[in-house]
This record gives sequence, structure tokens and C-alpha cells, in this order.
Amino acid sequence: MLRTATAKQKKLATILAFISIPLSGFVTDIYLPSFPAMAKEMLVPEKDIQLTLTCYLLSYGISQLLIGSLLDNIGRYRPKLIALVLLVLSNILITQTNSILFICLLRVLQGISISILVVATRAFFVDMYEGEKLKHYLSYFTVTWSLGPILAPFLGGYLEKLFNWHSNFYFLAIYAALLFFSELLIGGETIAQKKKLNLADTVDSYKNMLVNRVFMLGIFILGLSYSIVMLFNLTGPFIIENTFAFDSVTIGYCTLILGFSWMIGGLIAKQRMHLAFNKRIILPIITQLVLIVALLILSNFYSNLYVLIGFAFFIHICSGILFTSFFTTSMLYFPKNAGAAGGLMGGLVYIITSLVSFVVSVSGLVVTQGDLAIRYFIFSFMLFLVIIFMMKFLKK
Repeated sequence: MLRTATAKQKKLATILAFISIPLSGFVTDIYLPSFPAMAKEMLVPEKDIQLTLTCYLLSYGISQLLIGSLLDNIGRYRPKLIALVLLVLSNILITQTNSILFICLLRVLQGISISILVVATRAFFVDMYEGEKLKHYLSYFTVTWSLGPILAPFLGGYLEKLFNWHSNFYFLAIYAALLFFSELLIGGETIAQKKKLNLADTVDSYKNMLVNRVFMLGIFILGLSYSIVMLFNLTGPFIIENTFAFDSVTIGYCTLILGFSWMIGGLIAKQRMHLAFNKRIILPIITQLVLIVALLILSNFYSNLYVLIGFAFFIHICSGILFTSFFTTSMLYFPKNAGAAGGLMGGLVYIITSLVSFVVSVSGLVVTQGDLAIRYFIFSFMLFLVIIFMMKFLKK
């Protein structure tokens, strides 16, 4: 039981928890620069490769809805170990097949495994800490998580160029294996008291969360903020390689730059947490919309990689500010049901993101800077409307 462990073991376990946070970003993003190469090798259209990401995101989202409450009942530690083993095996199996269907099924399994890890890690901090220290750690959660989107595509681009797309999944298997053995040495159970599995109580807990309008509006804002970033992850590799004629390493560098923009947004949000809600939120969403409209207009006259990445950098900073602001606030709403609340929040965020990715993949080819700018505008405007609605609700 980590709650009664020595201060040194608690510190090591906390460090390990932070090391595990970027894994979800790596599983999502490391193979993005390999999208074009995978499509060519498997002789399938772009949307089929994008579907592997959609399957992962949808599985990740839906499973969090159930896993959060389950971990409140059975604990965090053993499910986390099982999830890491499944990640090792599924990544190895992906390297052995060229079947899109089988890869999609394995990505569904990975979505479930990652959801266990993420919900358990979120709950770890709520179990182990409280007050200002808890708020301090949670504010760094999204900043640490952003290391995945920053480093994963950059690394994946080089791995694909030096070896092939399979090497991305070998890396993920090694990462998960190292975490597994580290958990055996350092980790332990953190929940103070396991709750008996009671379906009626579980349903009541979810009802209380679902009827909390501020909590739910925050989730929609989180989902749309992250979806705007995922727009580039889904379409950017194809635009960069097929339209601008650059290679996978360039894709990796571009996603590295945009990953930093997400982290910068998170750091800015942390410094602005003391501000009133309106001052914290309205500036980044207005700035984002202005940038997207400017990109839309410019795309009619001038289009190249530097323009696209320059505008996307600042657009993603705005999303990072909004996401971190609402993540920290939302996680503190239901501390007695940390697993369930974290699961519901993360689940709905990724369901929203997976639906956006599905809409993007079936809405036609995104081959130009202007095509991406149009989709940026649609989802940023939706985000703006949700924020305005929340502001009006809070005034009541």
C-alpha cells in the first residue's frame, strides 16, 4: 500500500507516474509520420490508415466511461500491470501483420489498455495528495502528457526513415515493458478503501456528474480543444508529404514544433489560473478564431509549409491554454469518485475527438492548406459557441 509507504518510495512512485503519463501520447502519435508509408505498403486509401487512429480513440474514450468506476472498486495497481502486458503484446502483433482489420482490432485493445493506465494515473494523484499539492500536480498533468505529442512524431519520423513503420510499435512495446518492470519494483496500490461494486451507486455517481452542467460543458470544451489539435495530426502528414513534397522526418519536425505549442499553451494556462473565468477563457478563443480566419484568407493567395506550421503553432497554443484551464478545474469537482470522474471526463473527451476524426476522414480528402483551415474554423467556432453558452450559464 503506497499510502503508508516511506517518503522515498512515494517520491519514486510519483516520478514513475509522471514517466507513464506521456505513454498515451506516444501510442496516439508516434506513427503519424508513417501514415503515408503505411498506406503505400498496404495498398489502402488514406482514410483506412486514419481509421486505425479513430478506432483507438473511440475505444480509449468508451472504455474510460466504465473503467473509472471499476478501478474505484477493484483498485488501481493490478489492472495497471495487466494493461502494460497487453500493450507489449499488441504492439508486437501489429508489427507482424499488414491487415488493416487486425490492426484496428489491436488498436481497440490498446485503447482499453491505455484508458486503464490513464485513469489509474489520474486517480493516483487524487489518492496520494490533497489540497494545494494535489492542484499543483494536476496542473502539471497536461504539461507532462504533452511530451508524448511533442516527442512521439519526431521520434517516429526518424524511426520510419531509418528502419520502417514497424519500428514505431517496437518502441511502444519496449516503453510499456520498462514501465511494467518499474511498477513491479516501485509501484503499489494507492486507493485508501475499495468500494464494493454496486451498480445502483455507480449509476447514481454518473448521474450526479452528468447533470452537473459546468462539469459537462467543461468536458465539451476539452474535447473540442483537443480535436482542433488532432485535425492536424490526422491530415497534416498527407498534406506535408503529398502536397508539399517533404518526407517523414519533416513531418516529425512539424509535429514536434506543434507539440511544443501545446505545452506552451499548458504553461501559459498554469500562470493564468488566478484570473477570473472570463479573462482566462475569452482571450484565447477569440485569438484562435482570428488566426484561423487569417489563415483561410491567406490560403487563397499563398500556401506553403512554413505558413501552415506558423499559423498552426499559435492556433494550437490557444487550444492548449483552454484544455489545461478546464482540465485542472474539472478534475477537482468529484474528489471522492476520482476514478469515475476521471474516467467519465477522459472518456467523453476522447469520444468527442474520435467522432471529429471520423467526420474528418469521411468528409473528403484534405490535400491543401485551405482544406485544413476550413476544418479548423468549423470546430473552433463550435468551441466558441460552447464557451459563450457556459459564460451565460455561469452568470445566472
